Amino acid sequence: MTKQRIGLVIKNEGHAQDKARDLIEQLGDRCLVIDTQAAEKAPIPRDLVCIVVLGGDGTFLSVARYIENSGIPLMGVKFGEVGFLAETTEEHLYDAIEAVFKGEYIIRERRRLDIKVVRDGDLIIDVDVLNDTVINKTALSRLASCAVYLDDVYLTTYRADGLIVATPTGSTAYSLAAGGPVVHPAVPSIILTPICPFTLTNRPLLIPDHTRIEIRLEGSPEDMILTLDGQEGFEMDPGDKIFVKKSRNDIRMISFENDSYFNVLKTRLHWSGGRS
Repeated sequence: MTKQRIGLVIKNEGHAQDKARDLIEQLGDRCLVIDTQAAEKAPIPRDLVCIVVLGGDGTFLSVARYIENSGIPLMGVKFGEVGFLAETTEEHLYDAIEAVFKGEYIIRERRRLDIKVVRDGDLIIDVDVLNDTVINKTALSRLASCAVYLDDVYLTTYRADGLIVATPTGSTAYSLAAGGPVVHPAVPSIILTPICPFTLTNRPLLIPDHTRIEIRLEGSPEDMILTLDGQEGFEMDPGDKIFVKKSRNDIRMISFENDSYFNVLKTRLHWSGGRS
């Protein structure tokens, strides 16, 4: 019988590195360290039960991009202050890993968005994001003008500092800071959140996740940036078209409690005296 192993991705930060050394010493050959920053991506071994992410939400998002559509489950471990994507904390890390080896966990699927950018008829970007994609200006004194079409029907032109298109998972990230709603990950939806809109009636909008979104840059769209999960940015050109739809490739996340999302939410947002 093949021995089960977990993958381990470690944030480049002292405390996470120290915790990882202890974990590696304890697990021995049941643990494989994965370097997501390597110049050449190594194939993900098929015998991994999951990948454990020691770091904050940023590290988790980078791993979600790294695994692409492999389907391997991820388990986040909270080291940062917020950590909405973390299922457990470092204090309970060893117990959580033993539970994984015993199969005592739940798999929860989180939807991703498929982002495509077409320039002069050519597809120049085709990626999936777990949290969001953001269009904004590098020059703060100017507004972005984003014409939005839903299933080929014109919705409106957002004149704002930028526009966020987020998943329910990403509703607690940049979208929340920009005034967007908190949306449970099981709600099949996409969130459109303008950043400081010029027209106050342009409010965040929740749409069904089967909707196809097209965004056209209007006016003078120079100095505009498209950011993907806060991990990678691209300079936009006039005439670029951005297409967003639900991805076929969900992220599979390990969980241990039926109501764990609400526990994470109230703890991270300090509702009713919740503690981190």
